[in-house]
Amino acid sequence: MSGAEGITGPGEFERPPDSRWRGDAPGPPPVLGLRQNLAQFILLVAVNALVGGTLGQERTVLPLLAADAFHLDLYTSALTYILAFGLSKAVMNYFAGTLSDRFGRKPVLVAGWLAAIPVPLMLIFGPAWAWIVAANVLLGISQGLTWSTTVVMKMDLVGPSRRGLAMGLNEAAGYLGVAVTALATGYLASAYGLRPAPFLLGGAFIAVGLSLSVLTVRETRHHALLEAQTHVDTHSHAHGGLTNRQVFTLTSFRDRSLSAVSQAGMVNNLNDGLAWGLFPVLFAASGLGLEQIGILAAAYPAVWGAGQLVTGAASDRWGRKGLIVAGMLVQAAGLATVAASHSFWPWLAAAVLLGLGTAMVYPTLLAAIGDVAHPAWRARAVGVYRLWRDSGFAVGALLSGLLADLYGIAVAVAAVAALTAASGLVVAFRMPGRNGASGGTRPV
Repeated sequence: MSGAEGITGPGEFERPPDSRWRGDAPGPPPVLGLRQNLAQFILLVAVNALVGGTLGQERTVLPLLAADAFHLDLYTSALTYILAFGLSKAVMNYFAGTLSDRFGRKPVLVAGWLAAIPVPLMLIFGPAWAWIVAANVLLGISQGLTWSTTVVMKMDLVGPSRRGLAMGLNEAAGYLGVAVTALATGYLASAYGLRPAPFLLGGAFIAVGLSLSVLTVRETRHHALLEAQTHVDTHSHAHGGLTNRQVFTLTSFRDRSLSAVSQAGMVNNLNDGLAWGLFPVLFAASGLGLEQIGILAAAYPAVWGAGQLVTGAASDRWGRKGLIVAGMLVQAAGLATVAASHSFWPWLAAAVLLGLGTAMVYPTLLAAIGDVAHPAWRARAVGVYRLWRDSGFAVGALLSGLLADLYGIAVAVAAVAALTAASGLVVAFRMPGRNGASGGTRPV
């Protein structure tokens, strides 16, 4: 099967032959390519930097707020907000793909920003820990809708040839936003206290992101249809007419490439959940001040974000598999260094290693999904992948919290390091080829 044949199955694109997609502005027919869509691409990069900044408002401050304002001593209790965030974001990642195929990308992006509006207010004024947990449910919903949609929209715009570069730029913008905001909130908390100053920054990001998404972002779903018309299927399951259940099963279990990528994404965010929830507590218990904790909390996503400017494009040239395997092993080395260290400079080196390994993995995993999934169900495959990936936040919060309560933070970090190395080996043995392309589609 080739062209657009078969792409109107359950949950698929539904488009009358001569009509425009809902949400489109009048204009010329769509053209694929980074250069051809540069203005919209740069705008979406900026939007995702704001998405990352909205998340970054919590990275330094919230673990300390749990102990200081709410007197939560057990690590498992303090990590409930990451569990709530991870579960809600994972579920919304899945629905973001399905909804964007049905209603268009832009409405889903706008809905995500609307869900974020109450978050800074709840973090500032919440009188009980339940308010903080509820705020993170909303934050997870927002992040699932906004970040997933910016990923899909960039894939739509650039087409198959520059997908790794596109994902590198997208994830770099998002995690540099996380890093800069984590650093800024550390200084704000040091100067003005844990509340409200750090969370006012998040409120400003939400206002700007919502305005840009409503006023300037254009729909991209018709670009995906154009790409679908230029694809030839290499395997029977690659055609467009797949149900949501079939896409879920393929991405999660049946396709060797997609399933290997999904488990690696889950373990990657498992160790990110550990870093988010326990690292600031570990650093504070060792006597580091808020400014030093802010630097360490920012270094990891800063290297992660900046590194993706290189690694995403490198995966286009060298292939996906090698970068994924190597990146998981580098992450494991960084985590092991954290577990074995007790002072600022070794921890800073470990944060750099952890960020470098994550930079090698993060855009490459997304690009690998785009390589294998047909454009007609790619948004849903990305949603399923991100469902598994961000459920790692919840698994990481539970696993690391329980281990930290029982054996201490160092043991929890060492256990996650071993799990991360094992995940890299799964990719090495399960994912075929350089890009995992067997079982997928290829452009003509």
